[in-house]
Amino acid sequence: MHADELEIDDSLVRRLLAAQFPHWADLPIERVEPAGTDNAIYRLGDDLAVRLPRIHWAAGQPEKEHEWLPKLAPLLPLPIPVPLALGAPGEGYPWHWSLCPWLEGETATLDRVADARQLAADLAQFVAALRRIDPAGGPIASRGGPLAPLADEILEVIGSLRGEFGADAVTAAWNAALDAPPWDGPPVWTHGDLDPRNLLVAHGRLSGVIDLSGVGVGDPACDVASAWKVLPTQVRAIFREALSVDAATWERGRGWVIQQAVMILSYYTLETNAVLVLEARRWLNEVLSSPG
Repeated sequence: MHADELEIDDSLVRRLLAAQFPHWADLPIERVEPAGTDNAIYRLGDDLAVRLPRIHWAAGQPEKEHEWLPKLAPLLPLPIPVPLALGAPGEGYPWHWSLCPWLEGETATLDRVADARQLAADLAQFVAALRRIDPAGGPIASRGGPLAPLADEILEVIGSLRGEFGADAVTAAWNAALDAPPWDGPPVWTHGDLDPRNLLVAHGRLSGVIDLSGVGVGDPACDVASAWKVLPTQVRAIFREALSVDAATWERGRGWVIQQAVMILSYYTLETNAVLVLEARRWLNEVLSSPG
């Protein structure tokens, strides 16, 4: 998936477990596919997961999650994978890694959801609960800053992808997001990557939220982006009303969808990450065809 990623296999995971957590070392190991972009993920037995950063920019994620997820989890309405143990570098592997509970559920695609209106309400409830948590001392969110510093880079990327999508329409939407007033309220906790891959559904309803590697405090707009990434057009108003999203934050939320989508399309291919490429194309179509 990445030209300079680490090679991680079952044997390495088994050796790390045997050296550091021998009481778990004999459980069955199964690699989870499709693979995570930042982490290699293995199911360990029935109830556990092992997550190992596969690329250098993800190396600090396990320690951040180990510090903050236990503090956030009791205040949230849905389960998140609170780390059970923090693994150390070893066996030729250079970074920290984590063991987490395995949360049951399936990727939150709309065909698995019994009621899209309920999905919008449940997603808004999770985001609202996250926002209410005291942000004092929290890490800066990976997508929690203003869009302006990204302006030129994203315009250049859009230009390089001309032919992949309607570049003029995407440029206009990006410029509209840049023109929206920046967030002037206090920073709030955000997940930062709320899309169907990181939401779980069980029995037709939202049942859990995973991959909080980008969690932090900042502008709430990055989680507003989930309105286009997760929800169908007809229920977005439910999500927006439940969170009292103002017009500027709504527009910046669209901007974060565009930023993430075009960066995905410039970095990955159908050969390296087909799931994410197809998702990015869908997100762009949503922000262009149904902005409200």
